[in-house]
Amino acid sequence: MIDLLFYLLIFPGLLFTAVLGLVVGWVDRKVSARFQYRVGPPFFQNFNDFFKLLGKQTIIVKDSVKSMFISAPLVSFGTLSLLAMLIGLPLFFGQSFGGDIFVVMYLMVIHSVMVVLGGSSTGNVYSSLGAGREIKLVLADELIFIIVILIPIVASGYELELAALIKAQSSGAFIGSVNGVIGFLAGLLCMQAKMTMQPFDIPEAETEIVEGPLMEYSGPLLGFWKLNHFMMYVVYPFLLILLYLGGFNLQGWGILWAVLKYLLIVVLMIILKNTNPRLQIDTALKFFWKILFPVVLIGLILAVLGV
Repeated sequence: MIDLLFYLLIFPGLLFTAVLGLVVGWVDRKVSARFQYRVGPPFFQNFNDFFKLLGKQTIIVKDSVKSMFISAPLVSFGTLSLLAMLIGLPLFFGQSFGGDIFVVMYLMVIHSVMVVLGGSSTGNVYSSLGAGREIKLVLADELIFIIVILIPIVASGYELELAALIKAQSSGAFIGSVNGVIGFLAGLLCMQAKMTMQPFDIPEAETEIVEGPLMEYSGPLLGFWKLNHFMMYVVYPFLLILLYLGGFNLQGWGILWAVLKYLLIVVLMIILKNTNPRLQIDTALKFFWKILFPVVLIGLILAVLGV
């Protein structure tokens, strides 16, 4: 029981993921500033912003569904902490349980559902519009992301444990195959959409619908939404590393290689964010369903064929 609480609350769960997420969020802001010929914020800026929001007043809209408005960011925060533990245990300790990959797939949808419910509960037209866009984005990328997860399952001989997927790559990471390359690149794009980063920042489009579903949030509740976003900077790259890059080997030079794997994915996400304009929602739907879906389907077929 004590071990479980440590895994959930300290490492690799809540505390580790939150701190690393805030640090990587600073890397995102710093690199993005360089793309825009700015200096960028100091190292502790994200920490300062989060704790400042915790000390601010929470304003609850009079016509909102208060219970849903308050619970949505907190449920999302708890879900991401649990996800961090489930993904981190096989990566750092080699521990997992049968079928945990399906639990991870289920939990990953909850954040988007909470964004939809939180945005819809405010009674604000812009928030509701952002929530509607979030639903459409989930419908666009969710099936593709499921196939992205299925490709390594098939390639591993239908292993359904996260730790078993890592062991299946002991002789070579799945990204070394054609289906692995397809799955990895598709997963990277799906991660960009799930984190609503450019070019898929459609639900929160500041210049169009003023933060969308998060428009009416303030104080600690807004702070938790922001922290949730930074925590996804840890959860999603870790999952992609587990599925396609052979996990982590934390012995000797393997520590450096593990850090490089993680930074590679983060840098690719930041580059995509800063070099692509926002897509319209219909364009994003067409991209995922008419282009990316057939591609990942081919990748899944190749995985069945062992190519």
